[in-house]
Amino acid sequence: MTRPKLPRNINFKAGVSYFKPQGVPLRILEEITLLPDEVQALKLYQIDSLDQKKSAEKMHISQPTFARILASAQKKTAKAIINGLAIRIENS
Repeated sequence: MTRPKLPRNINFKAGVSYFKPQGVPLRILEEITLLPDEVQALKLYQIDSLDQKKSAEKMHISQPTFARILASAQKKTAKAIINGLAIRIENS
C-alpha cells in the first residue's frame, strides 16, 4: 500500500491552460498534462533559479521528491516539444 500524498505548497497558477504547435488545430493534437506541482517545480527551479533544496522547502516536500517532480515535468515538456504535442497545464 502506498503512502498518501502530503499537501504541497503550490503558490503559482499559470495564466494559460494550453501550449501547442503553431498552425495545428488543438483537436487533432495528442496532449500531455503538466500537473500543478510540476509547473510549480519548473517555475521555482528554472525561472526563480532556486536550487532543489530551497525549492523543495518552498513546496514543503523533500528534496528527492522535488527532484522526481522536476524530472517528470522536464521529461513531459521535452516530449511535447520533440513530438509536437500540446501541453495542457492543469491548475489546482
